[in-house]
Amino acid sequence: MKAVQISKKGGDFEVVEREIPQIDDDEVLIKVEACGVCHSDQFVKEGVFPGMEYPRVPGHEVVGIIEKTGANVSAWKEGQRVGVGWHGGHCFECEPCRRGDFINCQNAKITGISFDGGYQEYMAAPGETLALVPDDLSSADAAPLLCAGVTVFNALRNTDAGPGDLVAVQGIGGLGHLGIQYAKKMGFRTVAISGSKSKEKLAMELGADRFLSASDDNVVEELQNMGGAKIILATAPSSKAVTDIFDGLGPNGSVVAVGADMQPIEVSAMQLITGKKSLTGHASGTAMDSEDTLNFSALSGSVPMIETFPLEKAAEAYDRMIKNEARFRTVLVMDS
Repeated sequence: MKAVQISKKGGDFEVVEREIPQIDDDEVLIKVEACGVCHSDQFVKEGVFPGMEYPRVPGHEVVGIIEKTGANVSAWKEGQRVGVGWHGGHCFECEPCRRGDFINCQNAKITGISFDGGYQEYMAAPGETLALVPDDLSSADAAPLLCAGVTVFNALRNTDAGPGDLVAVQGIGGLGHLGIQYAKKMGFRTVAISGSKSKEKLAMELGADRFLSASDDNVVEELQNMGGAKIILATAPSSKAVTDIFDGLGPNGSVVAVGADMQPIEVSAMQLITGKKSLTGHASGTAMDSEDTLNFSALSGSVPMIETFPLEKAAEAYDRMIKNEARFRTVLVMDS
């Protein structure tokens, strides 16, 4: 089979021929149809994730058809179309797992980091990582929902916001353009916030009730004029942007950060205490969270804006993503 691998830290994407993976009793073999290219794939490319082993095939937004099931896999069968996301399996034995908190498994694996991911024509995946893909979604559209989609969907549905509450989505990119759609379809009064006015038309087309530009509007003041945000979903990887927008929260409001930035967010204790506000983050989710995301997306017509590339052009797809040139997600599609 054909695969794209990274052979060393900081190495280039290499198109290689490999043997089709062998599966163990708890795994399935998937014939990959599409794989999203995510910003987190730089962990493999640049070797910044602890314990990285090479060569490694990246990719944790994988959709394909089950080709074969292991002896211990009874919940899945050949021919089903499934997705595999960031969460690459859990041990079932640590304390978080015993409490059903699989996303916080102390021995969790990550697809495309702990084992080879979806930048290849076939991949082996643990049975507990699989999400059923609904017929109403194409494989290319479904792929980014297994990371970008589940991250924002899961974050929004696990807040205290209810129908009609003011939810602001900060950043209109790979995460934010899905966050706007989900927030609107969940019944929230949705405000889209971008760094410039250039994305206003897009934001309104995605379903925003109001658009604010950080370069043209006093965003905090405008949010307070609307009563203050119940939730600010921070999707842009900018700690400074979170710092700047925090005071746009209303009483009991919360900033939920899903865009990753290594810099500190500067919020004082007084800002938290006044109005009983909070700052939190949210991880992506388990396979069932991904399946819920896929089903809600199909039901509500919420799909990502994507650019597709053949597997051989993985390097080009990655470059467009990492340089923020793609609108908004790049997806590798396999030859049928």
